[in-house]
Amino acid sequence: MENKNNPKPNENQLNIELSEEVAEGIYSNLAIITHSHSEFALDFIKVMPGVPKAKVKARIILTPQHAKRLMKALKDNVSKYESVHGDIKDTEVPHGAIPLSFGGPTAQA
Repeated sequence: MENKNNPKPNENQLNIELSEEVAEGIYSNLAIITHSHSEFALDFIKVMPGVPKAKVKARIILTPQHAKRLMKALKDNVSKYESVHGDIKDTEVPHGAIPLSFGGPTAQA
């Protein structure tokens, strides 16, 4: 008989740890996605106004199956967000162009 105060752990349960450093997150305002036949690479970059160089802050490599699951999860979460907060304004960027304008006035010295 199973003790109700100490239930048997679920064999399919995954214990995920989040370190303090990782929990802080990394800000990114540009993502570049590339792929091969066996993997997708997502590079997250922070672009600063007026700085012509930017570094990749994080790279995540996924299998095609995990990339598709991520796409579905993002779509689901964006839909949930928009149902509460309204539509997210999508600014169209020409294919292959990197959006470097931050929408403010051009700086002059």
